Amino acid sequence: MMQEITGEPPTVWGTSIIGFGTYHYRYASGRQGVSALASFSPRRQHLAIYLIGEFGSRHRSALARLGPHTTGKGCLYIKHLDDVDQDALGELIDRSVRVRKGIDRASA
Repeated sequence: MMQEITGEPPTVWGTSIIGFGTYHYRYASGRQGVSALASFSPRRQHLAIYLIGEFGSRHRSALARLGPHTTGKGCLYIKHLDDVDQDALGELIDRSVRVRKGIDRASA
């Protein structure tokens, strides 16, 4: 799904993150770097999907349709991929990628 959304092949970032594409970021502090447009990490307890910060408050309608999940500041945690709505998950990933590419703003 992430490869389809980003149009990029998977790449290993570090020891356990699978990323697709890249984007450049710069914080107000001046710190900057490169990160993956879309990424996930398969963990023992859950699948961690990395999205834009504060996505939980920005994309409530997609999260309401998603199914069983928990969230962190910029992470979506899913125990079983088969238990979630694939269209809602794709929408969340697509919105995150579009914001990182500068196509959309980070609003709801």
